[in-house]
Amino acid sequence: MTEEKFEAIESKLAHQEALLFDLNDALAKQQESIMKLEELCEVLRMRVRSLSESLPGGGPQDERPPHY
Repeated sequence: MTEEKFEAIESKLAHQEALLFDLNDALAKQQESIMKLEELCEVLRMRVRSLSESLPGGGPQDERPPHY
């Protein structure tokens, strides 16, 4: 192989390594966002549950009447 081919291969490898690091950073940020959103969903789920329990009547409003 010639020196130019080695340089071309090294250049491509360097670009691929840089891209890999960038993708890894993006993936880590996405995972962090997902974890925050999951925590927020759980907090909202608990809040809705506690609000529905504190409604007058003490139960869900979508309950079927006894004659059904």
